[in-house]
Amino acid sequence: MRQRFEQQMNLRTVAVSDVKFSLKSRDELPPVLMALQYIFITPELNEQVFALLEEKISGGKKKTGRKGMDLWHMLVLAVVRQACSTNWDTLETWANHHELVRKVMGVHATAFIEDEKIEFNYQTILDNVSLIDEALLQQINLLVVDAGHKLVKKKEDEALKLKTDSYVLETNIHFPTDLNLLWDSLRKCLDLVEKLNKIGTIKGWRKIKNLHTSIKSLFRVTSQHVFKGKKEQEKKQYVKAYLAQASMLEARVGEVIANPPLAGDYAIQIVAIIVALEKYKNYISKFRDQVERRLIKGEVIPAAEKIYSIFEEHTEWITKGKLNKKVELGHLILITTDQYQFIVDYQVMEKQKDASQVNSLCERIKKNLPGQKLHSHSFDKGFWSEDNHTTLKEAEIEQVILPKRGRHNKEDKERESNPMFKELRNKHSAIESNINMLEHHGLNRCMDKGLRGYKRCVGLSVLAYNLHILGNALRAKAKAEEEKAEEAEKRRWLKAA
Repeated sequence: MRQRFEQQMNLRTVAVSDVKFSLKSRDELPPVLMALQYIFITPELNEQVFALLEEKISGGKKKTGRKGMDLWHMLVLAVVRQACSTNWDTLETWANHHELVRKVMGVHATAFIEDEKIEFNYQTILDNVSLIDEALLQQINLLVVDAGHKLVKKKEDEALKLKTDSYVLETNIHFPTDLNLLWDSLRKCLDLVEKLNKIGTIKGWRKIKNLHTSIKSLFRVTSQHVFKGKKEQEKKQYVKAYLAQASMLEARVGEVIANPPLAGDYAIQIVAIIVALEKYKNYISKFRDQVERRLIKGEVIPAAEKIYSIFEEHTEWITKGKLNKKVELGHLILITTDQYQFIVDYQVMEKQKDASQVNSLCERIKKNLPGQKLHSHSFDKGFWSEDNHTTLKEAEIEQVILPKRGRHNKEDKERESNPMFKELRNKHSAIESNINMLEHHGLNRCMDKGLRGYKRCVGLSVLAYNLHILGNALRAKAKAEEEKAEEAEKRRWLKAA
């Protein structure tokens, strides 16, 4: 049974609403925690956020049984990890020993109750935070953006000035070649066979460590000859030897899959290992074929057949048309920000390009920002197409900033020479600083596994970013009130003197 947060607090526990923050700190964590506190103490926002968390995490479950981690603790820890771009081990330490984080979580005690101290285990944190998904995070993000607009807007009906761009969030993989992908598949098969061998002895695998060493040495020698400009005949000789070893191991792994060891107490574990073993055996077959076709037969492998990681199969090979043609491995992330620096929309693009996103982006903005007036929406040349320009003109946007790619006719020159067009186009580059800030909130390289983990990482980082912007606005407001109070105090003393 989960609860929103602990209702019956200990007398020595610091209430979330009583947490004080330093207004002079330049660290990224205090503003994020200040924004989380604002969510907690604002009744309407509190109810909306917890309703979403309950529906996703506790929906359809019985309100009985062992107590689970509080929903508030899950949200705070998930955001803190991305806000500081840290790992799970550091998060565990902060959850148990970081005073400010524990105060905002509502579990920090002032003194003399060490025996009653609430602690969070590594696996508990990992399992609970992983329950939050991208759909939930998109809804919470919209609530945070709406709260931020209410706080910073001078007028309720003030129009938004939007900017849209994309950048690549890399997955946590090494640079792929067909040779090292084949080696990855081979070593994973050897690791899994070794696990099976420990559960139930398999005949013929006594020298598995020697086999691992010999194949690895052959892989390294083959790579050196292929990529360091050796003679063609010598290259093929080593490649054929490497493929022969791979073929031999593939056949032996096939025998293990056909005749797995019998161990009644470990039947489920054996089945799981066999399923994984079959997956990596298929990868051996795939990459062995590609190596042979490319290096022996001289064929060019079509991009559609390529896989760039056996661990993160969803990874894409991206070159974004820059002058240096830098290769990035991951996915394009579409980001839309406003003049207050909030990210009002984001999207993980799977095998899509910038120009294909404009139509769906307009629909999402219309749906997620109902009643909001749009003063302008700017893009770069990568989003240009005649259809996109027509779509944006038909949307209720006062100024559309979409530079044309290629040759300009008279009408295009007149449109892009307009002073307002030039001004807003120059201001579009501000989104690069938003992207840079987002990269410092965990979106430089995604360390989470799988496509679901990748999308969750994006959502949490965008939430941490928006909370940071909201926290900065709250801190600026608190500073202004503090300065106003100091000024009033000075006037009072001068009057008394």
